[in-house]
Amino acid sequence: MSITVLKPGMLSTFQDEGRYGYQHQGIPVAGAMDERAHRLANLLAGNNTQAATLEITLTGPTLRFDSAACLAVAGADLGATLDGKPLALNRPLIARPGAILAFGAPALGARAYLAVYGGFALEPVMDSGSTYLRSGFGGWQGRALRKDDRIGLARPLRAAAEVLDPLAQMLWDTRIYLPATLRAFARDTLRVLPGPHWEEFSAGSRAAFLEQPFRINAQSDRMGYRLQGPPLRMDRPRQILSEATCFGTVQVPAGGEAIVLMADRQTTGGYPKLAQVASVDLPALAQRRPGEEVRFSMIELEQAQALDGARARAFDELHASLQALRDPLLQSIALKEART
Repeated sequence: MSITVLKPGMLSTFQDEGRYGYQHQGIPVAGAMDERAHRLANLLAGNNTQAATLEITLTGPTLRFDSAACLAVAGADLGATLDGKPLALNRPLIARPGAILAFGAPALGARAYLAVYGGFALEPVMDSGSTYLRSGFGGWQGRALRKDDRIGLARPLRAAAEVLDPLAQMLWDTRIYLPATLRAFARDTLRVLPGPHWEEFSAGSRAAFLEQPFRINAQSDRMGYRLQGPPLRMDRPRQILSEATCFGTVQVPAGGEAIVLMADRQTTGGYPKLAQVASVDLPALAQRRPGEEVRFSMIELEQAQALDGARARAFDELHASLQALRDPLLQSIALKEART
């Protein structure tokens, strides 16, 4: 009861909401770069948001479902097909035994997320299924997918056609409403809050940060996005004690080239912290590709909290509205288990 990797793609790793509680031991959080898309794929596939999904970067894999599964793909449009037919994003779908899920040319965004009902059969490491590539642990053998890998499904669906066919039709006929806060959209201007060292940067640097475009450097990855643009300088450069880091913190090394810390960020850092990207806009940043431009605009803390709260409520409402989808999926599992 598994999925076989026919082609691995550029970088496909399993990620969940992150490995929390170990930063004091030097263990990074990791987790999904686009948490919105990760959570959305899980809910649409009938899971809670904690299950690991397959994070697919730019050029996706080709996968064969050796057993039936309910799946959902959210996030970037990477030209996904199921048995050669275009796959609808943000919908629960049934893959029958032998079905081929493939990805073509990237059309929009950088990262897509594949979820399967019941989750993937992964061994948790420090309470998380996230892959941390630099240290080689978590996810699937601590690495990206390779050709001929066989990934187990924790709870495969009953494969009999008399169950799968009506289930697939029911899922297809179900109308799913996604509020604006949960939809994928391109956002060129990212909202930020002032960092702890904002006032120590020169007036010219602060103005440039909010008024000029920055280009994402090719030397950007899951650890951090390097930004090319006007140099950002402090009025009086000084040594800063290392302290805990956050996803979305904009650090500025001595050279003046900003770095936005991402999912695989180090646990501590001592560079000046110019700003903090609002959590509601981190998914938009995670979907930007090297070579693309971003801009920044300042918002108030209260506004950032309100945006984050609205997104949390939208996820809660979506989870409640999808109960009618989860019930028949659970029933199909019960039928299979009763006959084995």
